[in-house]
Amino acid sequence: MLHHTKTVGRATPRIDGAAKVTGSARYAAEHTQSELAHGYALLATIASGRILRIETSAAERYPGVLKIYTHENRPSATNSDKEWKDAVALPGHPFRPLENNRILFDGQPIALVVATSFESARDAAALISVDYQADSAQTDLLRAQGDSYVPPVVRMESLAPPDPRGTAEQAFSDAAFKFTGDYVMEGEHHNPMELFASTVIWESDGQLTIHDKTQGSQNSHDYICGVFGLEPEKVTVKNAFIGGAFGQGLRPKHQLFFAVMASLDLSRSVRVEMSRQEMFSLTWRPSSIQTVSLAADENGTLQAILHHCTHATSTYEDYQENVVNWSGLAYRCDNVTLTYKLAKLDMSTPGDMRAPGAATGVTALETALDELSYVVGIDPLELRLRNFIERDQNEDKDLTSKALDACYRQGAELFGWSRRSSTPRCMKEGNDLVGWGMATGIWEASLSPAQAKIKLTRDGQATVAAAASDIGTGTYTIVAQLAAEAFDLPLEQVEVQIGDSNLPKTSVEGGSWTAASTGSAVQAAALEVKKDLLSYAQKTSNSIFADVGVDQVAIVDGRLVLDANHQMGLAINDIMSANGLDFIEKTGKVEPDEDLMKRYSSYTHSAVFVEVKVDEQLGVTRVTRVVSAIAAGRILNPQTARSQILGGVVMGIGMALHEEGMIDHRIGKIMNHNLAEYHIPAHADIDDIEVIFVEEEDQLTSPIGVKGLGEIGIVGVAAAVSNAIFHATGNRIRSFPITIDKILSPSLQ
Repeated sequence: MLHHTKTVGRATPRIDGAAKVTGSARYAAEHTQSELAHGYALLATIASGRILRIETSAAERYPGVLKIYTHENRPSATNSDKEWKDAVALPGHPFRPLENNRILFDGQPIALVVATSFESARDAAALISVDYQADSAQTDLLRAQGDSYVPPVVRMESLAPPDPRGTAEQAFSDAAFKFTGDYVMEGEHHNPMELFASTVIWESDGQLTIHDKTQGSQNSHDYICGVFGLEPEKVTVKNAFIGGAFGQGLRPKHQLFFAVMASLDLSRSVRVEMSRQEMFSLTWRPSSIQTVSLAADENGTLQAILHHCTHATSTYEDYQENVVNWSGLAYRCDNVTLTYKLAKLDMSTPGDMRAPGAATGVTALETALDELSYVVGIDPLELRLRNFIERDQNEDKDLTSKALDACYRQGAELFGWSRRSSTPRCMKEGNDLVGWGMATGIWEASLSPAQAKIKLTRDGQATVAAAASDIGTGTYTIVAQLAAEAFDLPLEQVEVQIGDSNLPKTSVEGGSWTAASTGSAVQAAALEVKKDLLSYAQKTSNSIFADVGVDQVAIVDGRLVLDANHQMGLAINDIMSANGLDFIEKTGKVEPDEDLMKRYSSYTHSAVFVEVKVDEQLGVTRVTRVVSAIAAGRILNPQTARSQILGGVVMGIGMALHEEGMIDHRIGKIMNHNLAEYHIPAHADIDDIEVIFVEEEDQLTSPIGVKGLGEIGIVGVAAAVSNAIFHATGNRIRSFPITIDKILSPSLQ
């Protein structure tokens, strides 16, 4: 048996890839059972008001219909807000399907039809008649911002803006160069490929196995048990495969509640799957209005930063994001004031969408900084370098690491930034105006509590188990890589079990913390197995391991050996056999170090360089080149890591040029609630994207040196595109997305 090549850090194809492309990977709506019933939700057609009458008799007579649920006959569920809240709960009153006759947003589910087939449920729902008392709906943030407010209860302490430092208003007034801009961003919608669905397999003994589209099986499990008062050991939630999520699957959705409710009431298995239109009425990146004021001296040194944001929330919950805080830590500045308000709209509660808060706030900051660079007359990259900082001024803490300067240097070199002419509208290619823009990206790097279990057999097979999810990020693969390297095994001898609420506890998959957290728990579990092996090896007479610590041994080629001399050791098979063991199974866990967190802040960073070509007559914009340079600590798998950044860049291009929920504010309805009219980047919109991972060592953020990659890829991209469009056209557009009409007539923004 030969010593195996290093696994961690090597570009490795996804171990779940074959199952996905061949169709053997089953998603939430692809599990079935005999006599499975199907549910279909009827959606409200007004944005605010009440149901006066809901008539279901015609629908109840439709062939195949088993039962129709409305607010008038919904089975009992707990009335305690505490039990309805989940791991990402918000201040306010959580949405409860069919709670009463009140309509809170257009597309709200107001009835559930359960039938023997999906088609019967869908067709019967069309026979339900509803009379409403409609109220005037407020869905326009521009009109609602006059009633904005500082949220009285903070969702998380880290979301509250820091106290002002220095005298920002005075410093701004006194500065030689200054700029103020207002930035408006329309709401975006997640729309992962897989529709939200829950399949509840009901057993006669009261056991429920639920296949749910979720980013956290244990979150859905605890939510369901709390709402319906179920015994935790009688409920299992599985999410082995997830067809994208981007934050929309962090909170349990109403299809999960409906499927469990109907299953318990009818004592049978039930599936409820959403329509694409239905998903537009779920969580969304909130629309926002931001004002950024920047001031600098003659050298470009920042003298003042003022950043205010008002963004949308629902009438029943206070959804909050970290939007403005980034402006107080991205660059050195001693005079900073950051403020943040919410405005209530008659829409569903917004939710975390890839890099929530940062994708919004950093876009405004980085666009404003580009604008300031032209006021001062300094190259945009040079302006950022002159205000570089290696400390978190918001928290007055040192950083665990920061290789952003390497991102700037390597990204600029690959892109060719030094050849950029500073004058807008001076670069041209045929009918196209060519523009080059850049921006900085930043996202918090964190560790969440996590556990993992490893079983190592005497014949060299390892099984790794954790409740973690894989939303397409590569969790299956990096977990296998970590275990394979820990035990010097080929990847095919490692089995990975994730996506099951019965497995060792982890947090929901979000915030870019899964690799760092679950990966570190896997490393901790491997260490525990190694300790056990050593203790058993030390029991043999005249053991060479008698006075050796676990840090002095290694596992190589199926043997426990002295790290200093791999010739000295024992076969794992022999160690287990001598002690009557077929396997060793141990659990490892990690959690944040509170003392460390008091002394350090940790962030991932990026530098994004973009080239655009804008047709001078038509205003059509193409993003022809992107270089994204990333500093994110240790990279476990360059192949899956690159895919994460590519996906983030594409979403950032969508944010800049395409994505917006178009609302008819007269009736409060999203009019483009489908993938034909809600524009996202297609293959034809994407050209050359280069990804660089700069070297960055960081053993403080996580035990395995990982910072996370899921969010950082999108941060700064929209700003870089916007800045490139200004460089190409000379027109500064501060309303996102930047569509053709705004380019041709900037006054329309």
